[in-house]
Amino acid sequence: MQNLTELPQDLPIPQYDGGCNHLLGMRLPQVNLISTRSRKLDLSNIKSKVVFYCYPMTGQPSVPIPDGWDQIPGARGCTPQSCAFRDHYAELQELGVEVYGISTQDTSYQQEAVERLHLPFELLSDAAFEFTTSLQLPTFEVDGKRLIKRLTLIADEGKIAKVFYPVFPPDKNAQEVIKWLKQNLV
Repeated sequence: MQNLTELPQDLPIPQYDGGCNHLLGMRLPQVNLISTRSRKLDLSNIKSKVVFYCYPMTGQPSVPIPDGWDQIPGARGCTPQSCAFRDHYAELQELGVEVYGISTQDTSYQQEAVERLHLPFELLSDAAFEFTTSLQLPTFEVDGKRLIKRLTLIADEGKIAKVFYPVFPPDKNAQEVIKWLKQNLV
């Protein structure tokens, strides 16, 4: 059985491709995403400080990951990234920051991850690609599925204040976010 919580040592490092250069300063779009708490969340109505970490897809222990997944730069690491945000969640809350994970997986798939990983925050489903399309987020395809490339957005009062892209290693992203928040928004 595959261990989804640990990163292989030889993962390829994603290269900067400019895919998020346009995001800084943009307003959060008026899109409704379904959360793992079965509520619709209009992202344009979030006025607090918020972190959205966007990830390709979480694996499930009993489901094989796509062939060649570990060789796609930036693909592997969704579970370690989610666990890192879980482990640093209290610190992020102390900073007055909300946290959401976003992927193009459907809500029921995401709910399994929330339960298995004991995530204290909601995951949002962008299965219809409304968020991805409205912000023109970078994507890639594997096994006929379109997935979001790993990136993290910090918004303050509805405006994107920081973009982390590419994110590597994914298990250190939460710490990078906290460091930036302490230096810039707190």
